Parts: sequence; structure tokens; C-alpha cells
Amino acid sequence: MAIVLNDSNFDEVVLKSELPVMVDFWAVWCAPCRAIAPYVEQIATECEGRAIVAKADIEQCPDISGRYGIRNVPTILFFKDGKVVNKHVGLASKKALADLLNALL
Repeated sequence: MAIVLNDSNFDEVVLKSELPVMVDFWAVWCAPCRAIAPYVEQIATECEGRAIVAKADIEQCPDISGRYGIRNVPTILFFKDGKVVNKHVGLASKKALADLLNALL
């Protein structure tokens, strides 16, 4: 299951992680976000113990969204060693997202 992020737990969960992290920036009103949500959850289950998969609602996490310049949703950021190493904006297949995360493993 994907970890739910907020402005207070982001640094601990994402930036201090020893594992690669995939963060799905999304919004409730976003249809493409709802379309990829099942993929994000499936990837979270499949990568458990090897990577962290998390979700950040941009309306609930304005500080994080601003820090990373999130202007469109869905935006998926991939972190390694506390740094953004890849980014995908818009609708994507499960395979495309999994491939981006697996490249960091």
C-alpha cells in the first residue's frame, strides 16, 4: 500500500529513505490521477521492501508541491538518495511507471 504523505512526514519518508522512492502527486478532482491510482497501489505492493511508493495530494501538501514545482497532475517524481532523479507528468501505463522505478533498484 502506498504511504500517504503530508507536509510534516515528507522529509522523513522520502528524503531520508535508503530505498528508492516513487511519489505520486495527485488531486481528487483529477481524472488521470484516478486512472493511474490502481497502478500506483499495485507497484507499491510489488516493490514492498525494495522501494517506497507514496502519494501526495497537492491540495493537502501545498508546501511539498511548491518545493518541487508541481504544476500539473499527475506528476510522478522518482527519488534516490534524497534527490529527484526522474520525473513523469501525465497519464502513464503501469509498465512505464514500474520501469522507471525498477531502473533505480
